[in-house]
Amino acid sequence: MPCDLQNRFQLSWKQKGNMNTVIIGIGSNINADENISKMLELLGAEVKIIKVSSFIKTKPIGIKNQPDFTNGAVKIKTGLVRKELKSVCKEIEYKLGRDRTTPKFGPRTIDLDIVVWNGEVVDEDYYTRDFLQNSVEELNN
Repeated sequence: MPCDLQNRFQLSWKQKGNMNTVIIGIGSNINADENISKMLELLGAEVKIIKVSSFIKTKPIGIKNQPDFTNGAVKIKTGLVRKELKSVCKEIEYKLGRDRTTPKFGPRTIDLDIVVWNGEVVDEDYYTRDFLQNSVEELNN
């Protein structure tokens, strides 16, 4: 990943009402650098990107016979409510070729999960995945 991602995607965002601070977990193991970069561009058109974590390689969970994942997270501000932001994330996954007919832990172009919503952990995976805890901690410092 280019080192300037943390500053590169400070794009415009759509504001509606109160602003929510959110951390979204990111994962990819198909053309990860390209797909994460495109995802940040698409996400930045919908929300205000505050900070992007560093990215690390992790071994796949579940299905072992696939490439390692690139994982990190992004901290954003948005006027969208949680349901709307989840829809935005799913649309971005779709635009980048995410195939939801494959096994749950199979390869993917991009995986976006809302992990923290206004300071509250809302994704149970946070408690079992060290890389996710580390990304959230990095974004909160």
